[in-house]
Amino acid sequence: MNTSALIRPAWTPATIALMVIGFMVFWPLGFAMLAYIIWGDRLEGFKRDVNRATDGIFAGCRRGSDKAARWGHGSARTGNVAFDDWREKELERLAEERRKLDEMLTEFDDYARELRRAKDQDEFDRFMAQRNKHTAPTTTGSADKPAAKRGKGTNLLDD
Repeated sequence: MNTSALIRPAWTPATIALMVIGFMVFWPLGFAMLAYIIWGDRLEGFKRDVNRATDGIFAGCRRGSDKAARWGHGSARTGNVAFDDWREKELERLAEERRKLDEMLTEFDDYARELRRAKDQDEFDRFMAQRNKHTAPTTTGSADKPAAKRGKGTNLLDD
């Protein structure tokens, strides 16, 4: 892949020119180009998340079509009973493998999320320990000095 592409999510002369032209032609195009320049590097992760979400949504449709096929509404049988039985068993085996893979994916996502949470917690704990070390109150000399006597005029509200 060529990393020096002319139009990439960065502040290059080409992307700036396209953004300005976009604003002049039709302002939503300019905003779209601005969004691409700013958030374009996150596009791959966004597409992956959208694909996972739509796969989850349409998995129910797939299961519904599988049920329809069993009731004779889906693909027609070939007439060869042995082949049809073998095909049905293979499809069930593949569906079971798919369920196992989906479960493993869910488990891994949970593991990765917990790992990120633990890492974030560790970083936060280190930050708080460092912050508390630097902002610890100093108590030098305050017990040795007598308290100042308040006299008239030391506080503006006392007058």
